Amino acid sequence: MNHPDNLRYSSSHEWVRLDGDRATIGITDFAQHELGDVVYLDLPEAGRTVRAGSPFGTVESVKAVSDLYSPVSGEVVEVNSVLQDAPEGINNSPYDTGWLIVVQLSDTSEVDALMDKAAYEAAIGSH
Repeated sequence: MNHPDNLRYSSSHEWVRLDGDRATIGITDFAQHELGDVVYLDLPEAGRTVRAGSPFGTVESVKAVSDLYSPVSGEVVEVNSVLQDAPEGINNSPYDTGWLIVVQLSDTSEVDALMDKAAYEAAIGSH
């Protein structure tokens, strides 16, 4: 499975790509693989505040419905509207076109508490 070096990872299988004080958030390749074919997403609207460790939406697959947990706190400034009509984009490209939301961070140090690639892969048992 693919887990890019430049991302940080949460124990609930979300990833964060930091760009200054903004964080792009998505679900990991491992998570999309475990879920199977994604058929529906419920994502927050821009302007909503999210809190680290709290749910911000749901992802529905052919196997299950799962909560999406924000790995960081801040205000949602962008939502990947393409996924609303084509949620399978998460399966096709979880780290590129399959991103979920962009958050204006309220505390950039929260990113430091997330796992790097090696720690995430150790947590999920892959090499």
